Amino acid sequence: MGKTATVHAISLNESVQLHTIGMVCRRKRDWREKEGHSLSSCANLYNLKHINANKCIMAGFVAVHTGAGNCVNETKYKKICKESCLLGTSILKSGGTALEACEAAIVALENCGYTNAGYGSNLTWDGRIECEASIMDGATRQFGACTNLSRVKNPIRLARILCERQSKLLSMDRIPPMILCGDGAVKYAQEINLPLVNEEDMISNKARKTYDHYRQNIEQYENTFNVKVTPLDTVGAVVVDSLGNCVAGCSSGGLILKLSGRIGQAACYGAGCWASKEKNKSIATCTTGNGEYLMRTLLAREIVTNLKNDQCSILSLHKTFKNDFLESPFLKHLDEVYGGALTLVYDAENGDGELLWSHTTQSFCIGHMSTKQKSPRFVFSTLPESKKQGKSIMVQGQHFKVPI
Repeated sequence: MGKTATVHAISLNESVQLHTIGMVCRRKRDWREKEGHSLSSCANLYNLKHINANKCIMAGFVAVHTGAGNCVNETKYKKICKESCLLGTSILKSGGTALEACEAAIVALENCGYTNAGYGSNLTWDGRIECEASIMDGATRQFGACTNLSRVKNPIRLARILCERQSKLLSMDRIPPMILCGDGAVKYAQEINLPLVNEEDMISNKARKTYDHYRQNIEQYENTFNVKVTPLDTVGAVVVDSLGNCVAGCSSGGLILKLSGRIGQAACYGAGCWASKEKNKSIATCTTGNGEYLMRTLLAREIVTNLKNDQCSILSLHKTFKNDFLESPFLKHLDEVYGGALTLVYDAENGDGELLWSHTTQSFCIGHMSTKQKSPRFVFSTLPESKKQGKSIMVQGQHFKVPI
């Protein structure tokens, strides 16, 4: 393993391409899930025997997160992060694309039941499920997203299809949609044979109990425990293959007790995820936190844009969080700003990469794995006790290597 570089938390007042077989295989692959949402069933979403064994094994790297916030059960998040990484890297090693690997990793996060994405998502003020997701391909710069979904089991799968179909006109030369929402998105998902479920089947016991508790005791809970009603938010993944094809994606159930119809950063261009491949340098990032703040600042796009021009990734990321998030003119009326990002920077010429994680929240759970590793690694990042969440930044980085 490479060395871990760290920029200590700093408060506001301190200075400081191989063509793969994805299209053919996806038409043949059996996407039907088994009943239930257990982790052990996640791998069954992708029938790897349909991958052509004669294709070259693609080397690559996968990193995931379960949201920036107050981690209430590190053991559970560690388990799902590792499961997600294993599924993503298995797609690459079986000849799949970076886009497929990113999608698969997020599907595992959506299905586990204790992240705020897909099954088990936060409920709206009216007690309903309204999920969203997005994904971006750095090689093509294509983007797809969906929002306000209550019956699509895996929103990230719909987002991926919308992303891929950006390059092909519809009948009568109509421009394909980049973002779909609500009933129209559900109808489209049904037409392309994505699994639909009853809305009640998307609500976990945990989500229902959390909703009932917060709905009845919001002020009392916050005053007693000094905790804001902001559980772990958007999940996400970043993936790169040895040729530098990079992808970023995210999925979310949104803020707990949000107004019905609210759209968060996980469905917004430039806010939830961003990916770019230029010459030998590939960059991908996915964000998490208070969606309105991430949308106002277009944080995902800002992170990637600044990393393109800066030599030191750690310092670039810190500067972006400080200048373009905590001290952003778009957020100047706020006393505390919560957010995080998982980012990778990769050089396809030598196979060297950096995984970076940054957050202003108390904690951030991350998993990562390259195709040459036997098992995933887990990181539980926290702010130092001396630093105040919402006003301080934690930035860390880890080197990784992809065989080329």
